[in-house]
Amino acid sequence: MRPTVAPLLLATLLAAAGLSACGSDSGSDPDTVEISYKQSTDNSVRVMDTYLADIKEQFEKANPDKKVELVPIKAPDSEYYTKLQQMLRSPKTAPDLVYEDTFLINSDITSGYLKPLDPYLDKWDDWQQFIDTAKSAAKAQDGKTYGVPDGTDTRGLWFDKGIFKQAGLPANWQPKTWDDLLEAARTIKEKVPGVTPLNVYTGKPAGEAAAMQGFEMLLYGTATGATESPMYDTVSEKWITGSQGFKDSLRFVETVFKEKLGPDVSDALDPNIATRVRGEFLPEGKLGINLDGSWLPQDWQKGSGHEWPEWSEKLGLAYMPTQHGQSPEKVSMSGGWTWSIPSKAGNPDLAFEFIKTMQTKANAQKWYVANSGISVRTDVADDPAYVKAQPGIKFFTDLVETTHYRPAYPAYPKVSTAIQEAMEGVTTGDSSVNEAASGYDEELKSVTDNQVIKK
Repeated sequence: MRPTVAPLLLATLLAAAGLSACGSDSGSDPDTVEISYKQSTDNSVRVMDTYLADIKEQFEKANPDKKVELVPIKAPDSEYYTKLQQMLRSPKTAPDLVYEDTFLINSDITSGYLKPLDPYLDKWDDWQQFIDTAKSAAKAQDGKTYGVPDGTDTRGLWFDKGIFKQAGLPANWQPKTWDDLLEAARTIKEKVPGVTPLNVYTGKPAGEAAAMQGFEMLLYGTATGATESPMYDTVSEKWITGSQGFKDSLRFVETVFKEKLGPDVSDALDPNIATRVRGEFLPEGKLGINLDGSWLPQDWQKGSGHEWPEWSEKLGLAYMPTQHGQSPEKVSMSGGWTWSIPSKAGNPDLAFEFIKTMQTKANAQKWYVANSGISVRTDVADDPAYVKAQPGIKFFTDLVETTHYRPAYPAYPKVSTAIQEAMEGVTTGDSSVNEAASGYDEELKSVTDNQVIKK
């Protein structure tokens, strides 16, 4: 398997080099709020930076005696999570407000890194505008809420209309089964040499993108019911092992790379593969089909650094089908990010005031449009200006009806890593499907304290 930099070592080095001034110890300025967030690894993409700079200006204008210090963390997803946890462990490095992926938040809650926000939320009228599913993404098993979501997302298939035309595939393409999807990729490989037919994120370097955009979009398509989870059994409260759906999903990934329908393995296992897909492969017409998220257009908007105003004319959208076309016929996974206050933050009250500034209706709507997000506020979702703001918003918003959410339990990040390892094994050919599935089952027992059920 391809070697990677040890993330904890990397986090430690980066923290020492770039974050020594960031902290909320007793010597921190009570009039300065420190905001830490994930900065794109692509220097041209400044969507979050631009948005936060605007909120900072609004906040400081409304509070002349207060200051905002923005503390970006520039790293691929997997390294961002590790580095963030490193910062949260100490009052000397913990900022006042952090950007948390919902897949990791319960792990950080269990570790005691985050502060419950209920005392603030109970007094904040705008909290009533947030949809219940979004609220639950930041709620822990103790019933308390630890983050304010800034949107959600859905996932589907992006395809290049030009490549499809050359391959003789329809402009209104919609696969009904996995086999339909693979056949389209094979047709592209045969008829349009020199392009990558299909991208499915895979392996540990891609991190959660591999687990969620890649594997779980397959795994949840093997289920026989719209609400059934093939990962976690809610009745027994145990993680599922030994399933045929897991093996079938691995076999799909194996097929993509064995038949050379996907990117070269070296590209697929590049930690920056997601950035390259958005910044190179799609805009340059080098990728036929991309299994990915609703947020992609944020990189292509005016001022993004990768302006591509023609994207809605060049690319088509299709939902990801279930394995055999069984009900509900389509699959999507949803996640999102929240703003959370570290338990060791020096200025938590000021941090929540900053959240309130970010989450006025106008600022929330501005963010959803800027980052191609899906609204989690009913007042924004009902606004015609939001629906018409960008091509694709309606398509991805409609997928919310049949979407799935990852099991929001503390063990999930480790389960995700086990999925990534299994994927990487079949991607490189180092493991057979059965070997990779068996390895996952054993790892699942370990990371969940043997809380598993065989199905």
